[in-house]
Formats: sequence, structure tokens, C-alpha cells
Amino acid sequence: MFSFTDERFADLQLLRYQLTGFEQLTLRQKQYIYALSQATLYGRDITFDQFGRYNLRIRKMLEAVYTAPDIDRTTSDFKALEVYLKRVWFSNGIYHHYGTEKFEPGFSEQWLRSVLKDSVLESVQVDDELLAVIFDPMVQPKRVNKADGEDLLLTSACHFYQGVTQQEAEHFYQKQKEAYEGKEPPSFGLNSTLIKKDGQLVEDVWRIGGRYSEAIEKIVYWLEQASQYAENAHQQQVIADLVSYYKTGDLQYFNEYCKKWVGEHEGRIDFVNGFIEVYGDPLGLKGSWEGIVEYKDMEATKRTQTISSNAQWFEDHSPVDKRFRKQQVRGVTANAICAAMLGGDEYPSTAIGINLPNADWIRAEYGSKSITISNITDAYNQAAHGNGFKEEFVIDGQTLAHINKYGDLCDVLHTDLHECLGHGSGQLLPGTDPDALKAYGNTIEEARADLFGLYYMADGKLVELGLLPDGEAYKAEYYSYMMNGLLTQLIRIQPGHQIEEAHMRNRALIAHWCLENGDTMELVKRNGKTYLQVNDYEGLRKQIALLLAEIQRIKSEGDYEAARQLVERYAVKVDPVVHQEILERYEHLNLAPYKGFINPKMIPVRNEKGEVTDIQLDYTEGYAEQMLRYSQDYGTLI
Repeated sequence: MFSFTDERFADLQLLRYQLTGFEQLTLRQKQYIYALSQATLYGRDITFDQFGRYNLRIRKMLEAVYTAPDIDRTTSDFKALEVYLKRVWFSNGIYHHYGTEKFEPGFSEQWLRSVLKDSVLESVQVDDELLAVIFDPMVQPKRVNKADGEDLLLTSACHFYQGVTQQEAEHFYQKQKEAYEGKEPPSFGLNSTLIKKDGQLVEDVWRIGGRYSEAIEKIVYWLEQASQYAENAHQQQVIADLVSYYKTGDLQYFNEYCKKWVGEHEGRIDFVNGFIEVYGDPLGLKGSWEGIVEYKDMEATKRTQTISSNAQWFEDHSPVDKRFRKQQVRGVTANAICAAMLGGDEYPSTAIGINLPNADWIRAEYGSKSITISNITDAYNQAAHGNGFKEEFVIDGQTLAHINKYGDLCDVLHTDLHECLGHGSGQLLPGTDPDALKAYGNTIEEARADLFGLYYMADGKLVELGLLPDGEAYKAEYYSYMMNGLLTQLIRIQPGHQIEEAHMRNRALIAHWCLENGDTMELVKRNGKTYLQVNDYEGLRKQIALLLAEIQRIKSEGDYEAARQLVERYAVKVDPVVHQEILERYEHLNLAPYKGFINPKMIPVRNEKGEVTDIQLDYTEGYAEQMLRYSQDYGTLI
């Protein structure tokens, strides 16, 4: 019997996802997935290094201690190190994957020093520099700092810049943009580390022969292996352009890859592999390495394709100013998929939906591809059923019954609308710099996509298309979303901290703006507990329309100051009294606020001639076992 839930530690719960329908794929398709999966796993060390310059060395040291044959595993220090190492594995480094603050070790520096000196560890030595990074709370305390008024580069530990100030980096890339005269601009800075060398700024490009070459060589090898099993010639060309990009580091090749990738629809199998999302960079320029291999969930895709085939209708009826709408929506495609392998910034914690490519001009001219990851969503839902969370925080039995009836369906549909249409909607005005919103760009973009989805959740068009059963269902999503933005997402914030992660800021912005700019909902006290009470769902939709119109204006015009004021006023601050209450109520439930996944192990089955006859899936590998295997088999940079 397949079990979705697995190990738990710290604030984390490990889950498993099932590759539904994998056994029905052809051998060639399975081999294609296997080779792409190998390419996905070889990017792991890149992500570790991007998330902090000391991460790989710290991981190596801690793994050596953890596996040392002569160490006493019964001590409290060792048990604390085990939890710390598991958190490092989960977050691709020593910083929390969501809050980005540095982990506090539960073991002592004295104990670790003694272990490193006394144990027969030939591969590691006492390293004062690493110990300072681990134990001194003042040394590189945050991976991504977004505090207004501070130098976001000098105060962030992410390893995208070396010795460069925020002002210097912004000026450097602004000059590149101003000097570019072509019609298809590259994503400036996406695939490089910006370094100050002899007083000059230079880019150390991530490519074969450059930075991360050892890992990229392995990725390219397996991409080229995958090409021989591709389902069609178009897929092979996609891989060829991606390989050219990895070999040269030329961002024009990345543009070509994106254009061809967004146009490939015939195959059942697809993948994302590369330097993609920019949330890990406080300036929103540098792409964290990530990988995912996927195949279409044919039944669930009927839903997403219904949405994407009506993309022009949704765009035309959007409540935003006509100047900011696309007159012609191009190439919007959407699929529900099963994840087959997760890697880099998508592992162990992963998104439930993805919309790519990120370049606005490619979206406008060539369209976008959206995916909703059905087997990941299913795993989350299976783990959440009956855990008492909704019973604790939903205001009354009637609202709870409505959420239990419609919640899962509405949640998936909102994700579909967010990814399939929200990110692909709207347009920049001519001459608007896509990076004009700087550190606030990610939050504004996520808010824009969420608002687009929320607005249409309440539209009769969804009932007409058969996506919702009736005109009341949307209220489950409205209540759950606003409750999360105002209250329950606070379980992910440490006492005394503010909100910094872009998606959390987005949800807080929307919920607090609606709360403070009308009387459609309010926070009320019942039996000493704070609850959300929605008074007017139709009025709430009108508020969502107004905010969507303003957010789209900010995006389209590149209005940095308006973005800054909106985010700083509604999306950052936390009420400490309400926060403490929510944390105490959540603690009684004994739940983990964050979830992540253990990958299935793929094992080629060979006949007596050595020929592959099948790809077998093994769901039994443990978390630590998998992480140590990945470090051993896919470690390239240490």
C-alpha cells in the first residue's frame, strides 16, 4: 500500500508522491524520463552553492561526522546534529528554505570540534571559518534580505554576488540594458555570479568551462542521452538549444531554447532544467538552478486545457485598464502533469504549479506554458485530511462544511488560473523595463497572478465551462485564501520577524488590503480566539477587481514607488499579539508547517544482454539514505 506521509523533524514533514500511470508509458518514454531525471539530479550541488558560499563545505563536513563509524550516536549533540543536517539537506544549505534565516545549531561548537579532532575523519578537518558561519549568529545571518532601506546584497548570504553593493549591481545591469539594441533582449544577469575583481565588475558565467562546469558537464551528458529517446524532433531541438546554452553561457541561446520549449506541445513528456526562478536573488535577476521532469496527467489536463482554450475571453473581460490587456493572447497552453523527478530549487520543497518562460517579451510574442502538478497536489491533500487544522481556524461549522465540500476542487482551480492565465495575462507598456520594480517585482507579480485567479473564481464562466459545480463554490477559496493571508500563514514566521518571502508577502498584501479598504470582512473574537468573518463575498470580489487593476497598472507602467508603498504597508508587518495567538493554537495541533518530498528511485532493469527492458520505481528509500546517495552519486563541486 502506497503511503504519502513519511519522516518528520523540526518544522518539516516529508511526503512521497506517486507516479500514477507510469507503468502504462512505453519503454522509450520511460527511458526518456530516466535520462532527464539524471540530468535533474546532477544540478543539486549548483543550488547548494548558489544558496550560500559555505553550504557545500558545511554539508561535506556534517555528512562525514554523521556517517563516521566510531561516533557515539546516543548523545544529545549527535541527535541535534542529525536534525540540523536533515534541515540543511532540505533547504539546500544552512538557511531556512522559506524564511531564509540561518539555522540555529542545537549542538555545541565544543562538541563538534572534539568530534572533528578525535574521530577518524580523514576527509575533513577542523575549519574555523566554517564553524564561525555555523555558530556565530552575526555571520551571514540571512540568505535573502529584503528589508527596505538596507543594502540588499551586502546583507544577503546568497552566492550570486561577491564584494558588490546593491547600487553597483543595479548600475551594472542597467548599463547593459541601455546598451542593448536588439528586439529580443536577454535576461541580463540570469546565469552569472557578479564579482568585483581589481576594482572592476565582471560576470563569472555558469557554463561548461566556467563556473559550475563540473556539474553542467554531467547535466549536458544526460540531456544528450535523453535526446535519443525524445518523442519527436521538436523535443530534440529543445534539448539541443539548451545544451548550446549550457556550453556557451550565451543568453541568446537561452532565448532560443525558451521559444522552442514554449512551442512544443505534442509530446506527453516535458521538463524544466536550468537557471530559472529569481526569488533567491534579492534583486530578482539571478536564476536559481532547478529541475523537474514531468508527464501529462491526461484526465486532469482536460480541465487545464479548457481554461487555456478560453484565455482570450478571460483577458478581454479582465477588470484592468484596456491599455494593459493583451489584444491577442498567444500560445497559452496548460497541462496537469505528474512530477516524475524533482531537483535543485524544486527539491525537496516544490511548487504545485509553474508558468514559464519568465521573459515578458517571450510571453507576449510566443506565449507561455503552465503546469499544475497533480500528484504533488494529491499528496498534499492526502496528508492534510483529518489533521484538525481547518477545524481550529475556520470560524464556524457552516463555513467549514462548505470548505470541506468545495475546498480541494477550488484550490486546484485557483492554481490553474494563477499559472495558466494569471502570469500570462496583461502587458507592459512600451518602454517599460521588466525589472523596474526591483526587489518588489516578485511580490507584485505573484499578487497579480493570484488576484487574476481569485477574480475569476467567482465568475459564472467557470460554471458555464463545467469547471465549478455551482455559483457558491468559489466562497470556499475566498475564505481559505483570506484566512491564510491574514492569519494562518503566520505559523511560518518566527516571533519578532516580519514577512519576507515573496509568495507570503503577496497573500498578506491582498488579504490586508481587502481587510482595510472596506467592510466585506473582519477579524472577530470568539471564545478568546481570532477568526476571519466574511460579511460580503460579492463585495469582496469587487475589492479584488480594484486591487487587480492597480497591481496591473503598477506592473505595466513600472511604478516602483507605488509598488514599494503597497508592499511595505500591507505585506510586511506582523501583528505580534495575533501572531503569538496563532502560533499557540497551531502548536496544540502538533503539525509541521512545511512539507517536502522524497523522490522515487528509478532503477533500470536489464536482460542478460545488458539491454534496458524497463525502468522500475522504488518508493522505499529513506530520506537520509536518499540524501547521502545524492551527495555520493551526484556530488560534483566538492
